[in-house]
Amino acid sequence: MHIGILQTGHVADALIAEHGDYDVMFPAWLAGRGFEFSNFAVVDGDFPSGPDAADGWLITGSKHGAYEDHDWIAPLEDLIRAAYAKSIPMVGICFGHQIIAQALGGKVEKFAGGWAVGRQVYDFGGADTAINAWHQDQVVERPDGADVIATNDFCENAALVYGDKALTIQAHPEFERPYLEGLINVRGRGVVPDRLLDKALEQIATPIAGQAMGDKVEAFFKAPRRG
Repeated sequence: MHIGILQTGHVADALIAEHGDYDVMFPAWLAGRGFEFSNFAVVDGDFPSGPDAADGWLITGSKHGAYEDHDWIAPLEDLIRAAYAKSIPMVGICFGHQIIAQALGGKVEKFAGGWAVGRQVYDFGGADTAINAWHQDQVVERPDGADVIATNDFCENAALVYGDKALTIQAHPEFERPYLEGLINVRGRGVVPDRLLDKALEQIATPIAGQAMGDKVEAFFKAPRRG
């Protein structure tokens, strides 16, 4: 199955040599699952020919806000709506979660409650599931057709499913310990409150469900589509 990665941001320069950019990170997370990947750095204006250019789409995280005025936001939303109309499956991670919601009529904003950083526990249908997070923005109003499949007290809309058309996750299941440590040091200090960064470091060796989330993403992409 051919998955197109819609890259909406870049890994910090100081971390790329060790961890690679998102075009490396996401295929590594989903390795061994029978996917082939193509990367489109939409953040730099590199767009696919259309929604049929891949069998499914994965939209990455980004330092940018979905509500910000960038010239690539509107065409990305157009692509999302076109893929949705054709039932070409999409998975959105963090910014991807937000931009899919916004493109389909939801609302994203900088959350008044602040940041979620590091290991967070979400209720996935009654099962506590820990995933690393790094966000201040949130989906605060769901679009029509979006159902909540994960939540916690801090993030009501922590994961959404849109029938068989889209699966989106606010947290970062692709983030492993070495990258999160680097992110805390390179992009965290002076931006995110120290108490949250220190707590994230205290919990950094505690297991997370990154591969279990990979299982969910694999199952979603490979599920039979209606029509």
